[in-house]
Amino acid sequence: MRADEKPEGDLQPPIKTRVADAALVRRRRQQIASAAVELFSDRGYYRTTVQDVADKAGVSAGLIYQYFQDKDDILLVAILEVIESYRTEIPASMVGLSDPLVRFREAVATYCRVVDARREATVLAYRSTKSLPAERRRLIMEAETETNNLIAECIQACVDSGLFRQLDVEFVTYQLVMFAHSWALKHWRLSRKYTIEQYIEQGLSLYMAACLSQAGWRHLPSVLPGRQ
Repeated sequence: MRADEKPEGDLQPPIKTRVADAALVRRRRQQIASAAVELFSDRGYYRTTVQDVADKAGVSAGLIYQYFQDKDDILLVAILEVIESYRTEIPASMVGLSDPLVRFREAVATYCRVVDARREATVLAYRSTKSLPAERRRLIMEAETETNNLIAECIQACVDSGLFRQLDVEFVTYQLVMFAHSWALKHWRLSRKYTIEQYIEQGLSLYMAACLSQAGWRHLPSVLPGRQ
């Protein structure tokens, strides 16, 4: 497989590169994208140059052009790195869990923790995605839809098992996604009152109260002892 090809199940974009080693491409792109996120967040996307990113990453501008065609590619990779974290960390957090309600809670909690770990990149995605050409925006939307399905599947499993009432799964999914993202978007205020774990628990309590069926309420104490 060439380094500019997109492997099945991988959210790495099909960006052309002059480097043949796919593992090296991934490492270098992560290094460069991490530096870019900090600069794009502090200075803004348009005011940051490729040379600025190179200086921050400790590499030459010429090396950057071995891995990216332009600054749009760097922004695209930075945003997709966050989405890739959802795709890998949410399933990993649910390994060995069989109860639908436990899986739902863990999926939402993990999503929030990824946002917490990548707050700058999350805010950057909201602020700067519109700066990308239409084709690159389409890639981001497709990747986001794929990862949001991880949450949707957990919600649907709770509905199918009778633990959630019948509801609009897509609507609830996007409400939960926005809840997670709000930790980054409004961190300046929320972090004054809550830790990330407190924020997660507040949100889960709110959304479960809205979604649980009578059977779900009866089941809840077995999942969370002390909860009625």
